[in-house]
Amino acid sequence: MQSKKWFDQLQQLGCIVCKLDLRIFTPPDIHHIHKNGRRIDDFHTIPLCPTHHRLGIKTKLFVSRHPWKREFEKRYGTEMELLEKVKALLLR
Repeated sequence: MQSKKWFDQLQQLGCIVCKLDLRIFTPPDIHHIHKNGRRIDDFHTIPLCPTHHRLGIKTKLFVSRHPWKREFEKRYGTEMELLEKVKALLLR
């Protein structure tokens, strides 16, 4: 599969956190999962809306992955766990 096709599928799925927790569709950014401080590849990516991705929010309702990785993973699961959920939803 080409990375463009993968990214298109992620865009169509919407934010994985909003989908699982709130049962709503929100247009996503593409978040690259890192290992040892570096991107793994384009297929280790998850769709996250700006609120869950990069807006720096930490409230009772929402927490952003950047800069709150530890709290984000505590609430929603690890990035790899979310990637597995994304894959399962896309295989339906």
